[in-house]
Amino acid sequence: MYAVIFVLHDPNKLDKVLEAWQGVGISGVTIIESTGIHRRTMQKKHIPMRFQFQPLAVGIEEGNITLMTILPSKDMLKNCVSTVESIVGDLNDPDTGILFSWPLEYVKGVPHDINLA
Repeated sequence: MYAVIFVLHDPNKLDKVLEAWQGVGISGVTIIESTGIHRRTMQKKHIPMRFQFQPLAVGIEEGNITLMTILPSKDMLKNCVSTVESIVGDLNDPDTGILFSWPLEYVKGVPHDINLA
């Protein structure tokens, strides 16, 4: 079994990723709104008020979406990665996302439909 974390750069692609994952049998995904240090740092730039005539919505922080799931096999992990890249593009390119995984030694509480073998 493998744990997977995927930080999606463009939140507008969330539904497409989730639908595609469901299409290849991935379920039980945890979704977290998140942001990174780069976006946080860019939001803190100060412009003096006398130069700033912008609508109130400008400056609202837009973040990432972090998805977490557990997969039963390396083959499912490969499907997960290829499915993500079919939607966001090559993850080695900027502004697509970050995906990482690691093997799990012990898991408890996983639904019975996930094969633990």
